[in-house]
Amino acid sequence: MSRIGKNIKKIRSLKKINQTEFAEIFSLTRGSIGAYEEERAEPKLETIIQLANYFGLSIDALVNRELTVTDLYSLDIVNEKLNEAHQFKKEPEVAYRRGGIGLVKIDSQLEYVVNFGNKDYINKLPFIELPVNFKGVTRAFELKGNEMEYHQNGLHHGDILLCLQCSLAAKKPEEGKVYVLIADGKIITRRWKEMSGSKLVWISDDPNYEQLELLPDVIQELWEVKGVYSTYLNPPKMLEEKVMILERQMEEFSKQLRNLKK
Repeated sequence: MSRIGKNIKKIRSLKKINQTEFAEIFSLTRGSIGAYEEERAEPKLETIIQLANYFGLSIDALVNRELTVTDLYSLDIVNEKLNEAHQFKKEPEVAYRRGGIGLVKIDSQLEYVVNFGNKDYINKLPFIELPVNFKGVTRAFELKGNEMEYHQNGLHHGDILLCLQCSLAAKKPEEGKVYVLIADGKIITRRWKEMSGSKLVWISDDPNYEQLELLPDVIQELWEVKGVYSTYLNPPKMLEEKVMILERQMEEFSKQLRNLKK
């Protein structure tokens, strides 16, 4: 039988974190934490991995062994010494700093989904330097897929999305804006559409893709796309193409009129 519920309660108690605060750390609901501790439900695998990484525990110990206060106290001492050895600083992440913005490449997206709660992993992300000055926690994601491209316009596979972290608890997404979501064990890029009951509705720019409906507690991280670095040159949009065709037709018609007058 899993011991994870009792271990979550013991960790909270030792670190003096209430259920709401604990839930916010891992983008869960307070009700979910209560259900885990009362053994009415168990966390998803992704959540278990996040918990283990965040507190520096093995998954086996977290799930299968009831942790003692001594275990957790000893672990805090070890982590403190490791932090000193690696010279980790408890400073808030800034938008633009020497070294640039942490980049999540296409080939490391699964690794990011597993480790995004691990500060050591985040500090070791490759960096890009761009002249931006967003206020808050930033991240850059290399776009995977063509869901946000239509008629060769929009966001392309391989584009780098410059993002600012946001919270559903603090502010709901803005209509029409593009967001990067960490949900269901994947990194997803979609445009916000609306609330439908208790679900958030996200759409692709390519209408051939179905809209995506997610419950808020499924979204583990949310990033607003504030800028894009792309090597693609978008072709003229459909309206611009029609205007250009009409202008050419008018020019040709004018030439024919001039010829008739001669």
